[in-house]
Amino acid sequence: MSGVFKDIARVYFIGIGGIGMSALARYFKARGFAVAGYDKTQTTLTDALVELGINITFSDQLDAIPDGFEQTDTLVVYTPAIPRQHEQLQFFSTGVHQIHKRAVVLGMITRASKSLAVAGTHGKTTTSAILGHLLASCNVPVTAFLGGIAENYDSNYIAKGDEFTVVEADEFDRSFLQLRPDVACVTAMDADHLDIYGSEEEFEKTFKEFAALVPDPKLVLHPKKLPLSGTTVGIEDGADYEAKNIRVEDGAYTFDLKTPRGELKSLRFSLPGHHNLLNAITALGMAISIGTPTDCLPKALFEFKGVRRRFSFAYRDENKVLIDDYAHHPTEINAVFQAVSEFYPNKKKLVVFQPHLYSRTRDFLPEFALSLAQFDQVLLLDIYPARELPIPGVSSAVLLDAIANENKQLVSKIDLPDLIQKSDCEVILILGAGDIGVEVKNITEHLHAN
Repeated sequence: MSGVFKDIARVYFIGIGGIGMSALARYFKARGFAVAGYDKTQTTLTDALVELGINITFSDQLDAIPDGFEQTDTLVVYTPAIPRQHEQLQFFSTGVHQIHKRAVVLGMITRASKSLAVAGTHGKTTTSAILGHLLASCNVPVTAFLGGIAENYDSNYIAKGDEFTVVEADEFDRSFLQLRPDVACVTAMDADHLDIYGSEEEFEKTFKEFAALVPDPKLVLHPKKLPLSGTTVGIEDGADYEAKNIRVEDGAYTFDLKTPRGELKSLRFSLPGHHNLLNAITALGMAISIGTPTDCLPKALFEFKGVRRRFSFAYRDENKVLIDDYAHHPTEINAVFQAVSEFYPNKKKLVVFQPHLYSRTRDFLPEFALSLAQFDQVLLLDIYPARELPIPGVSSAVLLDAIANENKQLVSKIDLPDLIQKSDCEVILILGAGDIGVEVKNITEHLHAN
């Protein structure tokens, strides 16, 4: 590692509060580098970094850069979400500093170890968190960079050694092409980010380019339906890694796993939904493929607690269950509906959905309407714009009109606690990738109080 960053004494992050950036900041801090950064907003993630001794500024002015970090032995890391006119980014882009996107730096780190990369439009964070947890629990020397907070570690970063690195291979901005994985999986290839790719054909082509980066004989693990060649994972479908004899017992899946090297009996896994079961099978397959001892895997899998905002139970009493999930694509919403239907088959279900991005809402409006119409009651928030400006003719009102369900309404965040309290639905889903997760605390406090 010293060879990769041998001329670097400091690392400055522009956008340090992002989930991927904060994990990198923890990595460099743990290795003795001076670390500092900028972010627009103070959050629990930035608070946690400050507790580690990382200097964070919320001003984009040049004089907010800590002393010493303006020197040329500073590595500067930034995210594509930072506007090019950002004053600090412009200063560091003059050519005298080593400055890279987060994906490039992650690629540099993975080249110094054996890397396991998790790609796909859905399931990256849960799969990589399960994989990192399995390896760490089985005493495999692993560092894992996660796109969410793993409940077992209360962190997006697992540090148990340097021989293996687990990373999420992010398709946004084609970032995953910076990686050189030793083992990789593709969990799904449903079209997304068409504002970046332009077409489904280009999107699929780029995934194939990523799969081609995986050297033989370490093949890509993926569900059988994808247009890729490699080892397959599946549920009762004859895949190379296949879950069999699946049943739900005491609120968890119990299943047998057929592998190319034998069978593991009576595995238990607590996250609901076949999509999460596939994530677990994929992580198990990747762990087994690098020689992880199989005798420790059943206990490690059962002890996995999940990832925050990935089917997270925020509230439970005898009348209502509140589940918080990051789902922001029609396929993900369908997966959540399948999970709650399997685990709560006779209960009425309410969905609160905050669409994420005008372009995604436009590109998949009919699919969103179909996925949301499955629920008994639909509460729709305004579109969370993230990096985008409004697109004429695209709004939550237009989406609401397309949903074939009479029990639907467009609402504001302030009304959510009261509407949920008064609803006769017993299972409440809070879905979206924007700032909707912040409202969960207000809703749960209201439910506790009433």
